[in-house]
Amino acid sequence: MKRFRVNSRCCETPEQTAASWCTISSPSTSELAVRFALWPCSSPSVTITSSRRSCLTAAKERGQLVFLEGLKSCLDLLFGEKEKQSGQPSPLQFISESASNLKALFDFVRTSVTPAGSESWKGPVLLVDDLSVLLSLGATPVAVLDFIHYCRVTVCSQLKGNIVVLVHSNEDSEDEENELVVNSLCHHSDLILWVEGLATGFCKDVHGQIKIIRRASLELTAEQDLVQIYQYKIQDKNVTFFARGLSAAVL
Repeated sequence: MKRFRVNSRCCETPEQTAASWCTISSPSTSELAVRFALWPCSSPSVTITSSRRSCLTAAKERGQLVFLEGLKSCLDLLFGEKEKQSGQPSPLQFISESASNLKALFDFVRTSVTPAGSESWKGPVLLVDDLSVLLSLGATPVAVLDFIHYCRVTVCSQLKGNIVVLVHSNEDSEDEENELVVNSLCHHSDLILWVEGLATGFCKDVHGQIKIIRRASLELTAEQDLVQIYQYKIQDKNVTFFARGLSAAVL
């Protein structure tokens, strides 16, 4: 029987949990984006991105955006007939199998980013939101890291693109599997955006801080990571960033 883990991060306070966006490979101009969302967007995220939906819709119509809605795919796989009628395996096929095999998910990514016929994409981008959910759905850390490894080979090495991955972490967490995945991603990333709440608690003028870590090259051992820390405030339709100590509460 397939086992699912209970993910309790939605019940945690902002200062108890942190989210990290890990970017693998150097930035490049992108003509194709592949995104699969495994977790429903929170209300602030929906509010901030609502003004960009028309652009994303247009990009999808032009074939520049491939979107996989993880929650809908899970429901279709467990309760629907869509996969049975199409005869094609679901990208999240591992949920209904005893083995933790993410090959179907990787095949979806590889097919989506590989140019068809005379098409030639420049620097595709793969967005994963959020990778931690795969563990909650029953995938093992080894399977998740293998999936990311094969995606790196295809997207970064072969197609000279980028991978952006969202993961969640907690300094006091006892979830060793999740921390293993987070530490491995950070080790192989070129850029890390670490977002967390304030250690001092809630503040109406400062909602949290973001740490930007530009990783030094693994080949140049003498170089050190470049770290920048900013604070932020989420507003109705945008986010304001400022240096520590320069919020409205202080000034």
